[in-house]
Amino acid sequence: MPKMKTKAAAKKRFSMTASGKVKSAQAGKRHGMIKRTTKFIRDARGTTVLSDADAKIVKKYMPYNR
Repeated sequence: MPKMKTKAAAKKRFSMTASGKVKSAQAGKRHGMIKRTTKFIRDARGTTVLSDADAKIVKKYMPYNR
């Protein structure tokens, strides 16, 4: 059986936590910050953990990162 390939886009955007959850950057902060509220910008700092439904999709893209 040949090795499965990891999606290169997923490996660049997501990383796993020690407990197996998927960690990603906050969404909505690439451009257009002038129209965002200060509260939104403040709350969207750092990283976040993906929901279970989204994490399931990402884990399919990264078969060896568990």
